[in-house]
Amino acid sequence: FVTVCLENNTVIQKFINNNYASFQTYKKTRFLFQILSTASSSFLYFLQQIYKKTDGIETQVRKSLQNKELFRMLELQKSLTYFNFALHANENVMERLMLRNSPIHTLLKMYEEDEDLLEDVIIENKQALEMVEIYTNILMSMMDSFSSIISNRLSQIMKFLTSVTILLAVPTLIFSLWGINVPVPWESSEIGFAAVTLLGL
Repeated sequence: FVTVCLENNTVIQKFINNNYASFQTYKKTRFLFQILSTASSSFLYFLQQIYKKTDGIETQVRKSLQNKELFRMLELQKSLTYFNFALHANENVMERLMLRNSPIHTLLKMYEEDEDLLEDVIIENKQALEMVEIYTNILMSMMDSFSSIISNRLSQIMKFLTSVTILLAVPTLIFSLWGINVPVPWESSEIGFAAVTLLGL
């Protein structure tokens, strides 16, 4: 077996470090399915990590609304998109391996145990795909809720600012009226300034 990868990955590392129980490289078909099985298990593990991170972000969102939570959710959604693409690609490969009339099937010698292992891998892969779909929906609904909360808070702030603006408009109008260059009440009175200020307040 020759594997080509840009970075070290946990799938092959398990075999290199002998962390995978009972595998032999000369049993080529079974070894291939064991690699696929480890890959599917890794997907499930990392999907659980994404779910934990999603829970953490949800807790943070309840405490404070900041852009960094939104960016973290976008990153997780991006990861789930890549996961979805990779799992679908793996599913296509596994389904071709299961086909009896496939040219790949004729190249690989398959025993009953190998077929059982491949069926298990296909089931695991489908579970991972379902999890990706569920987590994507959760993230989408969280982002919708997040934007709704932001809109709600923004409308509350705007309501407060509008109230403040209306309150400030009345004294501004009073001071503007007493600032014009025509005769006005209390213009020659000593208490004129104090009276206008009190009226403005």
